[in-house]
Amino acid sequence: MPNFISDEWIKALCQELNESEAYAQAARNWEGDFYFIVEPGGEMKKPVIFYVDLWHGKCRGARLIGDEKEEQPVFRMSAPLSSWRKVIEKKLDPIQGLMTRKLKLKGNMAMIMRSVKAAQELVNCCTLVPTEFPGE
Repeated sequence: MPNFISDEWIKALCQELNESEAYAQAARNWEGDFYFIVEPGGEMKKPVIFYVDLWHGKCRGARLIGDEKEEQPVFRMSAPLSSWRKVIEKKLDPIQGLMTRKLKLKGNMAMIMRSVKAAQELVNCCTLVPTEFPGE
C-alpha cells in the first residue's frame, strides 16, 4: 500500500484519474495544473509537493516535486496532512475545505467553483488509491 506522501501514491492517483469515466466527463473542459502541498508539521520537517497536470479530463502527468521552482502551476493548494487525510477519507469536501480555510488555494477560485463536479470526482479517485498515512 503506497504511503500518501510518496511518488508511488501520486502516480497511482494519476492512473485512477485516467481510468475514470466519471472524472473524464466532469473535467472535460478543465485546463490547469496543480501543486498539492502537504505542509510541514509533526514528524514532517519540510513540505511535500505533488505536481499534477490535469487537462480535459485526463492526468497528463503526476510526480513528487523536490523544489517548488521545478514547475509553474496555475494552482497551488496547500494544507496540513490532517486536512488532506480528511479529504481523501471523504470526511472533508474540498470546496468546503477551501471555504473554511482548512485548504488554502492560490489561483483562480472562480474557475474552481465552476468545476465542483470535477473536484468531487478527483476526490473519488483519491479514495480508490490504497493509502497508508505517515504514522500509521
